[in-house]
Amino acid sequence: MDHSMSHTSGMSGMSGMSSSSSGSGMTMVFTDAHTTPLFSSAWAPSSSGAYAGTCIFLIVLAIIDRCLIAFKATMERQWLATHLKRRYIAISGTTTEAGRINSDPDAKIASLVTAQGVEESVKIVHSVSEGPIPWRFSVDLPRALLFLCIAGVSYLLMLAVMTMNIGYFCSVLTGAFIGELAVGRYIQNSKHGH
Repeated sequence: MDHSMSHTSGMSGMSGMSSSSSGSGMTMVFTDAHTTPLFSSAWAPSSSGAYAGTCIFLIVLAIIDRCLIAFKATMERQWLATHLKRRYIAISGTTTEAGRINSDPDAKIASLVTAQGVEESVKIVHSVSEGPIPWRFSVDLPRALLFLCIAGVSYLLMLAVMTMNIGYFCSVLTGAFIGELAVGRYIQNSKHGH
């Protein structure tokens, strides 16, 4: 009898634990409360107008997110085009990097005027398409800063969705839709088009 009594009390203790853990305040269903805080307890709309303003803010933030991604994709194309327009000059008979360029099918035969006169055996390469673009401070610092901004805005949008407020969720989706509609064509053929 004592064994069944301890088993029953153990079960009630377990059900008490599960009910207390599920009552921790973290709901997993959407809510339509107009007083849901956003990002901090200080930003809790107190009226329907403030709630609408918060939703408009999230729409604009989602549009900014898509615009930043489009801007980064445009800059990536510009940085690649600038890199491909650089001219690399190779003199035949050398065994360094110039020697590799000498056998490049993109190289064009040309004449080069040097201090020693006209050099006939040179090739000019207008594009080097193998491998990644070499590291350049003038390119990689802006790229990293753009990525930092995109990551920050994206995480803020994710936090807004995680409030499980249906208005905030729909606002983020609306902003993403409008942003993609406006600038999605610039993101096309980009690695970062999520």
